[in-house]
Amino acid sequence: MSSSVSRKRLRELLVKQEEKRGYLIAFEGPDGSGKTTQRKLFKSWLESEGHEVVTSKWNSSPLIKPLVKARKAAHSLSPEEFCLLHAADFRYRLETVILPELWGGKMVIADRYVFTALARDAARGLELDWILNAYAPLFWPDVVFYFSVSPETSGKRIAATRSPKFYEAGQDVTDLEDPFVSYQKFISRCIQEYEALAKIFQFVTVDAEQSIYDQHKLIRKLFQQGRRRSLAEWNFDAVLDWRENVLASPEVRLA
Repeated sequence: MSSSVSRKRLRELLVKQEEKRGYLIAFEGPDGSGKTTQRKLFKSWLESEGHEVVTSKWNSSPLIKPLVKARKAAHSLSPEEFCLLHAADFRYRLETVILPELWGGKMVIADRYVFTALARDAARGLELDWILNAYAPLFWPDVVFYFSVSPETSGKRIAATRSPKFYEAGQDVTDLEDPFVSYQKFISRCIQEYEALAKIFQFVTVDAEQSIYDQHKLIRKLFQQGRRRSLAEWNFDAVLDWRENVLASPEVRLA
């Protein structure tokens, strides 16, 4: 069977099984927005509703995370290297966790997704097209909950618990010695990028300065009212690349 015929057949199988796959739900927002708290509450609620739920956290792959941690500790990452290493981490998790679990019918909740990279790396001065190419081919979530807070609120919440780390504070690009001053400047840039992304990609925006209970109640309501996005044309490349890599494996089946 030729490569073109094989990919055509895979496309047909993907379309056929589209309604059977699980949902991919991304929780996005700046540090201090409370998205992780909401992600945990939402996961517990989904499980109480009878769903099987898997969580994928940012920068958590066993293959790439140790390297990122070591390079961060040495303050030796350029903006380009920062982006590429996180893209490698993302690709590993996408192909070994996110897509297999989705096609197993499970709900996958991403605590940060590719939009974290788009916001942070753009705030570091990288061009959006360059970042997208580093992460291509992409698989877009069914819904993105974006937790919106002001730079001031983000800074206060972080300062209440810890001192921001070097890259978290953006000291690699601000050249400011005080991590709190640097963080305030850097997070303002990140939030500007997030706000633009929210409009472009139609995030579900949640006012993260409301109470934890009110946010959770709203998320549940919006999720119940929402509809799954059909498998977008640009998602095919990501899925087909993944599927071709595991074509000989019996663990993952499309039909």
